[in-house]
Amino acid sequence: MSDSARPARMSTITDVAREAGVSVATVSRALRGLDRVSPETREKVIQVAEELNYMASPTATSLASGRTEVVGVVAPFLTRWFFASLVSAIEKSLRARGHHVLLFDLEDESYDSRLHLSQNLLWRRVDGVITLNLPMTDEELALLDRLALPAVAIGTPMPDHPCVRIDDADAMRQATEHVISQGHRRIAYIGAVPGNVAHVLTPQGRRRAFEETLAAHGIPLRENWVLNCDWTADAAAEHTSALLTCSSAAERPTAIVAASDEMAFGAMAAAHRLGLHVPDDLSVVGIDDHTLSSVLGLTTVRQDVQGQGQVAANLLLGALLDNQPLDPSVMTYVPTELVVRDSVAPPR
Repeated sequence: MSDSARPARMSTITDVAREAGVSVATVSRALRGLDRVSPETREKVIQVAEELNYMASPTATSLASGRTEVVGVVAPFLTRWFFASLVSAIEKSLRARGHHVLLFDLEDESYDSRLHLSQNLLWRRVDGVITLNLPMTDEELALLDRLALPAVAIGTPMPDHPCVRIDDADAMRQATEHVISQGHRRIAYIGAVPGNVAHVLTPQGRRRAFEETLAAHGIPLRENWVLNCDWTADAAAEHTSALLTCSSAAERPTAIVAASDEMAFGAMAAAHRLGLHVPDDLSVVGIDDHTLSSVLGLTTVRQDVQGQGQVAANLLLGALLDNQPLDPSVMTYVPTELVVRDSVAPPR
């Protein structure tokens, strides 16, 4: 192989030091922006490093500085649109300022349990943490404190840490009020979870708001119309189908309020399989404004998932890069809005 065909050898920190006429330690300090290096020497080292196309090892840099430029994002699930959309928004915001995501998926084999964070997962691997709709245990909170990791919560609040979220109760009130305004009084709900599912609090808050809204309008709650679900479209379709087939037309609900758009999709699919038309025979409303909601004509309450991810990422970056201490009392609410499409109509 000719010399011209040989791959060029990557420059090392020793090459930069030799060319700049300084020690290896001085090159390291200069490129990391540390003190004890004169402006003239720093400028010369940077110029030589650029000329030699020298790139510092990320691993070596993180070991020397104590910073990884990585943020841990902790989620109870990743198989839901909400969580995947949040991770995408967080990653883009972090990437714009030289940071990246290390993802911790705590989903366990069953819906009613989850895995837990440990010191081995976090220590020297991340500079901070963002939790996604995840109630943290006392042990996990103590771990964050022990490792001195700044943290921001999205959705479910985390004690002594800032939080970015929507007003879940208000979002559910908007959805429920809309079907009531169309004249519905036989209204079912899908999205309840068993009381032992302690690691997801959003379903419980939305269910309470649904029940309170019915009560405020003098509409009786039928417990057998409050359907448990693991928040997937498949499970929602199964439970909705069972509800609609066990009642006569005169006794079945005329509207279903779903705690998420994915469950609303399942309810719509079940109605279609049974020969029912949405909204003529059954009205359906959701919460989220999933990317498929406009295609399927679903009336929903829109939440800005991308915006929540961006706000949380920027809060954490402010602490990591701009010396802006995180205020544990901050609760940032991102607004929601009702989006009326084609899935709700007055009952016949």
